[in-house]
Amino acid sequence: MTREFCAENMELVPAAVAAGAARIELCDNLAVGGTTPSYGVIEAATHLAERRGFDVMCMVRPRGGSFEYTRDEVKIMRSDLFTAASLGVTGVVFGCLRDGHLDHELTSELVDMAHAPGFGPRHGVEVTFHMAFDALPADEQLDAIDWLAEQGVTRILTHGGPAGTPIEDNLDRLRSFVERAAGRITILPGGGITWENAERIAAELGVSEVHGTKIVRLP
Repeated sequence: MTREFCAENMELVPAAVAAGAARIELCDNLAVGGTTPSYGVIEAATHLAERRGFDVMCMVRPRGGSFEYTRDEVKIMRSDLFTAASLGVTGVVFGCLRDGHLDHELTSELVDMAHAPGFGPRHGVEVTFHMAFDALPADEQLDAIDWLAEQGVTRILTHGGPAGTPIEDNLDRLRSFVERAAGRITILPGGGITWENAERIAAELGVSEVHGTKIVRLP
């Protein structure tokens, strides 16, 4: 099982990797759901990853609040995505909405940018669509899974319900996501998953990846 540890900075990353985290999601400002980390943090993480053999996913989000972005914010996202890829991250994490619905145009543009041949030292990076997914209308989420899979998005990070609800309350909805994904795209459950319940929840959902700030037991 792949444990993705969500890190706000580098302070806990070495210990998290030693405790079993195979992938790190870097995001500043967790109090607002995460924003793009600094150049220095991304650089430090990728350098450590080269020595320790873990993956690094980088949040691309210019601010907290809604997932609907202005033209100026989109320019920032393009620049941050380019910077993260140039520093050697495994992938990037973003989510884009427009008028409360999936922003197909912007999402497609950023996915294409991330996947472009020769983009960064890895020649293209993975894409995770983050918990903006949970802000979509429930009756649009299954179709969104289909569309994101068709775009080549690697995974969807989702709590399966409103933020703050117990993860156990959302297992049925998460199972429907896993069933709809059908191996075409990874459903990455997060929010309320810890080192204590990760294996049980993964087994109940039939997933092989889990995400959280407490996904491994730290000293």
